[in-house]
Amino acid sequence: MQFDTSAAPVAQTPKPIYRHLYFQVICAIVAGALIGHFYPETGEALKPLGDGFIKLVKMIIAPVIFLTIVTGLAGMGTLKGVGSVVGKAFGYFLTFSTLALVVGLVVANVVRPGAGMNIDPASLDMGAVSGYAEKAHESSLTGFVMDIIPTTLVSAFVEGNILQVLFIAILFGIGMILVGDRAKPVLNVLEATSFAIFRVVDVLMKAAPVGAFGAFAFTIGKYGIASIVNLATLVGTFYLTSALFVIVILGTVCAVNGFSIFRLISYLKAEILLVLGTSSSESALPSLMEKMEKAGCARPVVGLVVPTGYSFNLDGTNIYMTLAALFIAQATNTDLSLQQQVLLLLVAMLSSKGAAGVTGAGFITLAATLSVVPTVPVAGMALILGVDRFMSECRSITNFIGNAVATVVVSRWEGALDREQFDRVMAGEAGGMAEPVHDLRGAPAGLQLNEANAD
Repeated sequence: MQFDTSAAPVAQTPKPIYRHLYFQVICAIVAGALIGHFYPETGEALKPLGDGFIKLVKMIIAPVIFLTIVTGLAGMGTLKGVGSVVGKAFGYFLTFSTLALVVGLVVANVVRPGAGMNIDPASLDMGAVSGYAEKAHESSLTGFVMDIIPTTLVSAFVEGNILQVLFIAILFGIGMILVGDRAKPVLNVLEATSFAIFRVVDVLMKAAPVGAFGAFAFTIGKYGIASIVNLATLVGTFYLTSALFVIVILGTVCAVNGFSIFRLISYLKAEILLVLGTSSSESALPSLMEKMEKAGCARPVVGLVVPTGYSFNLDGTNIYMTLAALFIAQATNTDLSLQQQVLLLLVAMLSSKGAAGVTGAGFITLAATLSVVPTVPVAGMALILGVDRFMSECRSITNFIGNAVATVVVSRWEGALDREQFDRVMAGEAGGMAEPVHDLRGAPAGLQLNEANAD
């Protein structure tokens, strides 16, 4: 299936550095850290700025996902193409999510960050983590699957449940495919609406520095940098492990598929800094979808892979789960056999899906895992509660980068990656290009989809 040629490059004067979003977010994070450190009460009081920005972004996530998926699927024109993308995406998710769990397990056994702490489990305050344990008990795999189905067609949008919106969008997109040409008037409206919605996203991103400033000032003001000193080995081990996972494992995946992980990270630097500042990968979800499409990834692939990955491709969360579980076991002198560690890994694979999309999901999934593997005391989670916020930032960034890599890789596998456009963007040569043109079928102009999926 061949589309028209893309828009010609438009020369633009380079913007001064202070007008770039990534520079503004860096300044906001530094300012927030200083305010939180020297004036902790003021830092805590700035929490509404971060919360308000995240609410603004979450407000727009549902329509972004719905419009991207529906117009993208309608552009594919075949159900075979939908099944192909979903199958390859979930194959990728399962492989690398499991690998992340294994990496966390191996590093915990080699570094042993909790060894020598000699904590008596009876001395720990279970009350501090009881709320998380209760939420974990409520988050069963069956409940998670059933929760994907919304109560009504519109309740998914009202509640902002990403997986429910994804479910409705896929059904609607399939319906558009089956209707065929008669659905074109609806598609025209949805296409026009999608342009307006992404303009709203651009407007909201102007407030990103304010949100990052408030969120980071609150984090430092409430928890303090000094709070990580006692658990510096755990925090340092987690950050280093996540960095190695991104650079070595995901970097190898990128190299095999013909691009550089460092160029991709550079392209997404503003979004990564935003995730760092807000400790929420959702804050950059709409912007990630827009940037992946501008980089040459087909809209159908972006619409299916990115939101699905936010629930099923949690590399950072999975590294954290096995690493933190073994840290607690080591700190409380709880010996785990190889069989028990394998059981822990298998349970973590399931529980990480059961609490996907829940606020504080990393800590809740850890509680769910330890509840099923009673050898490790759940009360031991109190040991890491104080530094979990700092590790949450690293979890979110790793998850974010993992989903960006997955989108490019699956697009390439599908033959749905405009390689020339992608290479220009990765080389930093597309900064002055016009907005990508979309035809009425929802795929970027100039993009050739895999012929096997365009029957």
